Amino acid sequence: MLTYTFTNIGSDSLYQHLYKCIKNDILQGKLGTGERLPSKRPFAKNLGISVITVENAYEQLIAEGYIYSIPKKGFYISDLKREPLFSHTSKNKNIILSKPASAYIADFSNNQTDSQIFPFTIWAKTMREILNENQEQLMINPPCGGILELRTSIASYLQEFRGMHVRPEQIIIGAGTEYLYSLLIQLLGKDLTYGLENPGYPKTAKIYESFHVPYHYIDIDKEGISASSLEDQNISVIHISPSHHFPTGIVMPISRRYELLGWAARKTDRYIIEDDYDSELRLSGKPVPTLQSIDVSDHVIYINTFTKTLSSTVRISYMILPETLAEKYYETLSFYSCTVSNFEQYALAKFMANGSFEKHINRLRNYYQTKRDSILSTFKNSSLDKYITITEEESGVHFLMHINTPKTEEQLLLAARSKGIKLAPLSAYYNGFADSSVLNTYVMNYSSINLNNLDQIAESLYQIVK
Repeated sequence: MLTYTFTNIGSDSLYQHLYKCIKNDILQGKLGTGERLPSKRPFAKNLGISVITVENAYEQLIAEGYIYSIPKKGFYISDLKREPLFSHTSKNKNIILSKPASAYIADFSNNQTDSQIFPFTIWAKTMREILNENQEQLMINPPCGGILELRTSIASYLQEFRGMHVRPEQIIIGAGTEYLYSLLIQLLGKDLTYGLENPGYPKTAKIYESFHVPYHYIDIDKEGISASSLEDQNISVIHISPSHHFPTGIVMPISRRYELLGWAARKTDRYIIEDDYDSELRLSGKPVPTLQSIDVSDHVIYINTFTKTLSSTVRISYMILPETLAEKYYETLSFYSCTVSNFEQYALAKFMANGSFEKHINRLRNYYQTKRDSILSTFKNSSLDKYITITEEESGVHFLMHINTPKTEEQLLLAARSKGIKLAPLSAYYNGFADSSVLNTYVMNYSSINLNNLDQIAESLYQIVK
């Protein structure tokens, strides 16, 4: 029988200490693959602790993949496959080249696309047609901004569905928005001061840091960023998501939009980067008009991506530059090669031109609306309902859920994790301390949630907060 001491456990709870002891024995090889752990009751009696303490420790180990259970047989040590991922002579021993498969029954922080919604059959047919009809073009290096066919298809789509009038030459194709941000920093200059919404998407700040450009976080109010706050911080370039702010879900009203356009027009080096990351997935009503479509001074840089509408693994994004910036781009940065392969560009161009993309978007909206409604209905009709408040459920593929509980966020996150549920607290998206009003509010991204687990998810959350 395993034996551990609980005399000096510091600030850890009993179950945390037990979890760490077993985990360390597994990592050090003292507990081998397939070895059976003691049953909960005898183990608890031997250690002089409660059965629930042992149960919580085992659940945490299961959630992290260190052990697994076989019904009516017991708990066993997982095969961690701990072969070296790099040479033993490597100087950096912390490099991780791969991630283990998720052990969560529900990961609400994950934006991975559900495989059943991707149009594999139509995409495969489109690729075969491209390989048969465009063999010569596929072997020609694309222009720095991407192939003309794709940029033309995007321009036509934006004019028909978003009311945007742009020339294909203004559209720059890139492998992911992060790459496009790096181009923009080089295009606009490192001597300008950049602004980010607070709360907001944390990766953008890391990109600015990697290029050593000055930036400031700008707190948002219930209508988004205000022009006066940009003046106070001497911001020249502001990154915003006005049609569906991430993560709060705020839709910027038209009065605030014109206020920001006026701010940008007052100086020649001021620009607004409009991130329209999931506008196509607005589940009620028509998509909100873009800032770019009402900008008359050419100070809005529009960015969008196909990772939300096609797949999180399809790294095709694009930006629309104002005319003057487009000219500057071709003069100074045209030495960059387009980072998206011809095969994907021609396939996507054809997919859009023949109407398949529009049909896919309509199907996607229906799919996500059904999925969202199923989740909300399950939560509402469960015992969990009296502890939660749902907001911002009409746009995109996430909503906010506030949990009324005396537990701290840290306690609730750990308890949820022990049940195989990963939550993303809204407070984590704030730079600095978040207001107490947002604590225990969670950003619930449901794109990859398995609906077969809904009853278990609702019951597990209820058990945590009751």
